[in-house]
Amino acid sequence: MSKRLLAVLVALALFAVGAAAPPRFTLPAPTGPYAVGTTSLHLVDVHRADPWVPTDRSRDLIVQLWYPTATVRGYPAVPWLAPAAARAYEKANGLPVFDWPITAGHEGAPVARAPHGWPVLLYSPGLGGHRGEATSLVQGLTANGYLVVTIDHVHDSRVVEMPDGHVEPSRLPALTPANELAVTTKAINSRVADVRFVLDQLIARYRGVIDEHAIGMLGHSDGGATTAAAMDVDRRIAAGVNLDGTLWTPAAQRGSDRPVLLFGRDDQTRTTDPTWAKFWAQHRGPKLQLNLADSGHGTFHDFVVLLRQAAPYLGRTPEELEEPIGTIDGERAVEIERRYVTTFFDQHLRRHPSPLLTGPSPDYPEVTFTP
Repeated sequence: MSKRLLAVLVALALFAVGAAAPPRFTLPAPTGPYAVGTTSLHLVDVHRADPWVPTDRSRDLIVQLWYPTATVRGYPAVPWLAPAAARAYEKANGLPVFDWPITAGHEGAPVARAPHGWPVLLYSPGLGGHRGEATSLVQGLTANGYLVVTIDHVHDSRVVEMPDGHVEPSRLPALTPANELAVTTKAINSRVADVRFVLDQLIARYRGVIDEHAIGMLGHSDGGATTAAAMDVDRRIAAGVNLDGTLWTPAAQRGSDRPVLLFGRDDQTRTTDPTWAKFWAQHRGPKLQLNLADSGHGTFHDFVVLLRQAAPYLGRTPEELEEPIGTIDGERAVEIERRYVTTFFDQHLRRHPSPLLTGPSPDYPEVTFTP
């Protein structure tokens, strides 16, 4: 979760007295030719200390693989947040107990076969965010033939449930105007190391399942900055998408010689954000800037639908949600993001060019192209 969205969510967390128990929240169903399988892995980098708990001499990460499957029969669908993580998440954010969504991902379903392996996408969440925060987008990518790996950056993510069932909280220091740049820079640099280690592990463990020559990355907010910074140092990442993220670090601003999509809210542009302008001037590869009308920072992950479902039980009106998620319909936002992000990776990882990326489309008038 981003710093901005976290502040808004905490501000909204005043449970309406006497409100009825909320129904189970839902996410838009994925559309595509494949059903979705999923499994989680606990990875340990024994060569690196935890950046936030230096007494931990190894770096623990939890990642979740979302992959195309030929069958889901007999394999249970997994929750958006496991119960222990959900209760810790609610407590950390001052929220009531909610009935969070059940995803379209089925635990342990067999991986479908692909002649040359599946193209891989890595996902990094916003600062303090969790690996499930963009499940709507991730499931949509998976249903269209991508193996997506979502990363919990332990002690950066607000809550992470570990294999033994205990929940690790964030150890990030409280952000202030004086330390925000230093803390965010440290987080992005440590996340880049996380990403490179995860990629090493994927290639070692899943040869034949993944296409090592078709690897992309995407992230929301500081996860978008992590994407750009990782591409600066790791040529295995062939294409990247920054979802509304300020590019905090010199490495993120430096760009690369590979394709990058900057996809932002209404007012996240090269005019309003000097880090985007620096990136645009220095990036040597193909680049594209899109902006989504009537959107907010939280439009680019699941809160675009979940906050509206939660609002009545938080005693809040739709007008009070405009700052975090804008006024765009949540399901429409998810549809647009899925279409453009999938098309971008199809073009640059699968070599399937599309006119959708060449200029405005009458099907998506909400999307603005900035040359």
